[in-house]
Amino acid sequence: MADAHHISLRHLQQLLAEDDTSPAAWIRHRRLERCRLDLANPRLQASPVQAVAARWGFTDPAYFSRLFRATYGIPPRDYRNLPHTTCANRQQPCAE
Repeated sequence: MADAHHISLRHLQQLLAEDDTSPAAWIRHRRLERCRLDLANPRLQASPVQAVAARWGFTDPAYFSRLFRATYGIPPRDYRNLPHTTCANRQQPCAE
């Protein structure tokens, strides 16, 4: 990521530290967000949750499920089953 933006790794770390995060945490959050969007996508409803997670680099289903629940407050399978007409584009999941 630092190379892509032509900055040093240390500078990248300093920039992200301003938001109380690290490069690894930022990347993990972006991958998790892509999973959340894919789980809300009706076109991907036939794909198993594990396949969605694996597509974004989460190879351990248990780890993915724990991380998703810790981040969004709901397991990925339950999130997928929510009515996403109003939820899919929100930063936080819709809770019942």
